[in-house]
Amino acid sequence: MSEHRCDIKLTVNGETISETVEARTTLVDFLREALSLTGSHVGCEHGVCGACTVRVDGVIVRGCLMLAAQCDGAKVETIEGVSDAGEIADLQAAFERRNALQCGFCTPGMLLTAQELLRGGGVPSRDKIREQISGNYCRCTGYQAIVDAIEAVAQERAEAKR
Repeated sequence: MSEHRCDIKLTVNGETISETVEARTTLVDFLREALSLTGSHVGCEHGVCGACTVRVDGVIVRGCLMLAAQCDGAKVETIEGVSDAGEIADLQAAFERRNALQCGFCTPGMLLTAQELLRGGGVPSRDKIREQISGNYCRCTGYQAIVDAIEAVAQERAEAKR
């Protein structure tokens, strides 16, 4: 049986990447194995745990459900790129202050998911925050501290705009 391979060209964290991948390679596997960007994790491999969350063309997606070949021509941002750019520095600090992380396995996906909500501006309700992160499993924190951290950053950002 011959393997199907695809040539792809995409931008990952601001860098243009040209690679040949197996057609069935998931985006998260490509990022982790070919590019050594290991911040996004492989969890359930069914799209329900959120550990593999990345941004594609500005929208969070499950990297285990998207094929690398589907990203040909796309802009992909991982937790490493978003963190290095300083975009989520306040969220990261709040997660640390509020003890909103423990083992850290879910943290990259939680941060990207929270940032997507907060990019809309304003201060979302705690119910809205819970709804936004509901697709990200955390087995350590109990979520309360995560909601606290996200709410605190939303309030800080709203006050900074005044």
